[in-house]
Amino acid sequence: MTQTAGAPHRTFLEEVKDGVTPRATLLVIGVVALQLLFIASYVGALHNPRPKDVAFGVVAPGAAADQAVARLKQLPGEPLDPRALPDRASAHEQIVNRDIDGALVIDPAGTTDTLLVASGGGKVLTTTLIALVTGLEKEQGRTVRTVDVVPADAQDANGLTTFYLVVGWCVGGYLCASALAVSAGARPANPRRATIRLAAMAVVAIAGGLGGALIVGPVLGALPGSVWALWGLGALITFAVGAATLAFQCLFGIVGIGVAVLLIVILGNPSAGGALPPPMLPPFWRAIGPALPPGAGTWAARSIAYFKGNDTTASLLILSAWAAVGTAVTLIAGSLRGNSTSPGSQGRPS
Repeated sequence: MTQTAGAPHRTFLEEVKDGVTPRATLLVIGVVALQLLFIASYVGALHNPRPKDVAFGVVAPGAAADQAVARLKQLPGEPLDPRALPDRASAHEQIVNRDIDGALVIDPAGTTDTLLVASGGGKVLTTTLIALVTGLEKEQGRTVRTVDVVPADAQDANGLTTFYLVVGWCVGGYLCASALAVSAGARPANPRRATIRLAAMAVVAIAGGLGGALIVGPVLGALPGSVWALWGLGALITFAVGAATLAFQCLFGIVGIGVAVLLIVILGNPSAGGALPPPMLPPFWRAIGPALPPGAGTWAARSIAYFKGNDTTASLLILSAWAAVGTAVTLIAGSLRGNSTSPGSQGRPS
């Protein structure tokens, strides 16, 4: 462009300085940090899967069970956490109750033993147990027959449908909360605005929960289990993530969206037990996964779909805690900001 007569000459660096504010610079740095944390978290959790302390049952008569348990405990790297069980029926029941992930039923009268697994709890773990036990049996001059007592649905090819379903519900939660923040400011100026945002999240949660349950169930036939139970779970997950995101926005402003992404996406997804079930995750991710919404949600969704709803209490309590704390923080922050606003000041519209 032609320089206007009399206007001072501006260098490129001066133009950049005017265009990039300190706030924008900090936000860009935050985005880069989240990008690198995303790579580190996903690769760190998933790059080298190894079983560790997999809950495993052993059924054998008399001293044979104790000998087998002792042998399994001495395996390098401690891949299994074995325990003796009285009979095959008990092993089957504990697998269905999600107390153990597999069991070996030893036949002392023959050379073929039976491995009980549950691919509904994760096909990667099932494949790993089959390979591990087959190798051990071969060393003893024995063979193994595998029985899948809780098989994954034929339409759930890799056993990942529950994980993707939960990820979708989580995405709906934090995107809705983020949209509410972008539309009218991250921090609610008064209790009325905070209540409206939470009410909007509840409506989105109910609709999203039902939609997800219908898509994976009647529409695509990708997942068995009660549509009603999955609907309730989806609504709880979506609202819990949304309420938590609103709370982070109240505390940290627009940066709160980044905090939500850090907890839900960067830390929560790789530790959720989707791509790799919990016994195959490194210690850090295995420890945090059950306490975060993606992990609690994935566990509960698999229980509903494949394990008759067993062992969901802890996961549902964790999700409820996220929802309750997020709601309380959002309302309290809105109330405090409303009280701090002077009577003559003009607030932004809801």
